[in-house]
Amino acid sequence: MNIKKLEILGFKSFANKTVIEFSRGMTAIVGPNGCGKTNILDALRWVLGEQKVSMLRGSKMEEVIFNGTREMKPLGMSEITLTIENDRGVLPTEYTEVQITRRLFRSGESEYLLNKVPCRLKDINNLFFDTGMGAHSYSVIQQDMIEAIISDKAEERRFLFEEAAGITKYKQRKKAALRKLEATENDFLRLNDIYSEVQTQVRSLKRQQKKAERYQTISDEIKNWELYLSSTRMKEIEQERRRIKAEHDQMSDKIAASETAINKLS
Repeated sequence: MNIKKLEILGFKSFANKTVIEFSRGMTAIVGPNGCGKTNILDALRWVLGEQKVSMLRGSKMEEVIFNGTREMKPLGMSEITLTIENDRGVLPTEYTEVQITRRLFRSGESEYLLNKVPCRLKDINNLFFDTGMGAHSYSVIQQDMIEAIISDKAEERRFLFEEAAGITKYKQRKKAALRKLEATENDFLRLNDIYSEVQTQVRSLKRQQKKAERYQTISDEIKNWELYLSSTRMKEIEQERRRIKAEHDQMSDKIAASETAINKLS
């Protein structure tokens, strides 16, 4: 795996598009102070996904975008493309040549592309796991990193050694698995809470159901009694009507007989 080409546009002091090609073997970048040598290393670290502004010798990420000079206006975007030869298959991809592009706009939006296809920073990090060429790997070593290696900062030395030994990938996967486990446990606790709440609602609904069923039973009984009483009352009224009619007919007959007798006497 070799760096083939670095294309820089609008990054720090590189206002115009600059293409730096690397041949196999050792390449030395020389020039007077202030000509941008360190910016090339910053560009390499940045395109690999560096997120710490302090590692890029700045105070905020927007500072990596060309800020203009007396002769040139500030640019609205910074873009770097790194081309890597992968003919030996060191990178876990089928391509023999890999292009990584990173863009940053003054609005704060950023883009990552892998072989001109939009991707996530996580995809780029995964691509370089255990290759020694990540944003925080030992492939780009600055003076302060050398000082950290030979100093008593055990944690920083340990990180570099783990990257070189090829175990960083597994530690990252372990962290991801632990995060998923924690998220799953939190989901399980939420489900338990939801289940308890649902059970409480079910018990309440059952009580309401029993009350509703009791109400319906009593209501049906009242309706039945009302129908029974109405039917009985109608029968009584009918019987009373017939009795009164019979008495009326009987009285009418008596009156008619009396009138006949009176007529005969007269």
